[in-house]
Amino acid sequence: MEATAATRRLMGLCCCLSGVILLSFLLPGALAEERFYEFVVQETVVKRLCQTNRIITVNGQFPGPTIEVHNGDTLAIRAVNMAQYNVTLHWHGLRQLRNGWADGPEFVTQCPIRPGSSYTYRYTIQEQEGTLWWHAHSSWLRATVHGALIILPKRGMPYPFPKPNKEFPVVLAEWWRRDPIAVLRQSMVTGAPPNVSDTILINGQPGDFLPCSSQETSIIPVVAGETNLLRIINAAMNSELFVSLAGHKMTVVAADAVYTKPFETTVVLLGPGQTTDVLVTAHAAPGRYYLGARVYASAQNVPFDNTTATAVFQYKNAAGCPPTGAGAGLGDHTGLGRPRSSGNPGRAGPAPMFPMLPANNDTNTATGFSNLIRSPRPVKVPGPVTQEVFTTIGFGLFNCQPGPFCQGPNNTRFGASMNNVSFQLPNTVSLLQAHYHRIPGVFTEDFPARPPVVFDYTSQNVPRALWQPVKGTRLYRVKYGAVVQMVFQDTGIFAAEEHPMHIHGYHFYVLATGFGNYNPRRDEAKFNMVDPPSRNTIGVPVGGWAVVRFLADNPGVWLVHCHIDAHLTGGLAMALVVEDGKTELQTTMPPPLDLPVCGP
Repeated sequence: MEATAATRRLMGLCCCLSGVILLSFLLPGALAEERFYEFVVQETVVKRLCQTNRIITVNGQFPGPTIEVHNGDTLAIRAVNMAQYNVTLHWHGLRQLRNGWADGPEFVTQCPIRPGSSYTYRYTIQEQEGTLWWHAHSSWLRATVHGALIILPKRGMPYPFPKPNKEFPVVLAEWWRRDPIAVLRQSMVTGAPPNVSDTILINGQPGDFLPCSSQETSIIPVVAGETNLLRIINAAMNSELFVSLAGHKMTVVAADAVYTKPFETTVVLLGPGQTTDVLVTAHAAPGRYYLGARVYASAQNVPFDNTTATAVFQYKNAAGCPPTGAGAGLGDHTGLGRPRSSGNPGRAGPAPMFPMLPANNDTNTATGFSNLIRSPRPVKVPGPVTQEVFTTIGFGLFNCQPGPFCQGPNNTRFGASMNNVSFQLPNTVSLLQAHYHRIPGVFTEDFPARPPVVFDYTSQNVPRALWQPVKGTRLYRVKYGAVVQMVFQDTGIFAAEEHPMHIHGYHFYVLATGFGNYNPRRDEAKFNMVDPPSRNTIGVPVGGWAVVRFLADNPGVWLVHCHIDAHLTGGLAMALVVEDGKTELQTTMPPPLDLPVCGP
């Protein structure tokens, strides 16, 4: 009897384990994990362009640590501020459903983490996968406080394309010889636009063509015949960037962590905030090839960073090249490789081939690339539209008395606006706190759904009476479940320019883009209602417009802004107040207990 009972218990245990194993295959989400990180924001000494600088980093790394998780995982990231500045962190492109407290923009969803304090960002990855990134969202700290956020498919689930042999993050950024905070402060004092950067970076390095840089050029080690996934991130502060790889074509398979219809290209365009995943097969003659990045400067007669950053796409065991150690590196179980600094024997070898990069002002190439991005299959576009916002986006000039604080164009102070409102952040409480706790006097809900004055928006001769915006913290209320359509219209005030517009808390369908003034009677016929791309950041064409649409299913306060930080700090932003729905799962979560408090 005892043996029989033991046998039965053993059989029951085996059946239970078999069921668990079977369930793990049938329900990949059941294998989701909790991941814990500590991000210490601190001052770090680095050397670039022959000069030693003290910069703000996370964990002493520049770029910062790569977060690698799976769809469905829950993250807890404790941010400890050991720097001298206030800081917040933003997880760019994550929906943060009902959880704006983890979104990060300073004084929008939280008060800043003050020096010596900490805050733990807690969130779950919900049905998102691909390449995103994280960055500081306080002052200009994101110039050096940023890194990759890579979301792999749920455990046990494949990519929608053949699995690459290796994966490499390619983080693009800008570098100033001066402290970026000092650059911003000078601009805010004088009223002049901030100085442009001194070089573009790839994975933290300028590359072979900048002073004192060639020994540290980033190397991407590859093996002949293998296919690699490059996860390209534009973390630059103020520059849209062209990227090309000599001797190879790239196949675009995702943008902003959403899979796309694959297409081949020799050039990729990314605005600040955007990401693009490309597959590259190492089919060229074994050797060394430059990956190059340079600015797309859409505005006429406006200064820009005219450098070209390079990394080296280097074949393992190519003739004349020492071994590069082309192992998987970071995360061997996924094949996620870590591009290496070339201050090692891998730097030696024949001169790399240089790519054919577009001219800095090549708007045709920029537009042609953006127009190729499509959803991989037909989608159901939300409709009909129940709330619509038509907003101008562009520059403005504030009149002031000539002097040291009035050094903008024609003795003015430089600014920017949406629908003539130059956005001002509060400084005593965040917008989300004010909304959640119903604190009066922090913001108004009268952001105009239409421009206050109708004019020829893209004219090069906009009347000067229309150049001065008004300052305000004016939000736009959205009903939960509304179908929202936003039309972003560039203006010719001071200068037309392409603006990468980012909506926090949402992905949206890009129905159409075009040049000139948007005309619904004419342009609605251009809407792609079959396979429009889903983005979190859209480049509104220079002197043109873009139409995006989304379902308002994420309650809270969500910032809408240009991701060129010189424009954001000038006021090119607004925020949406999305109401709670009727059920608990349609309402904003209560704030966490360790949410930073505002104070002196």
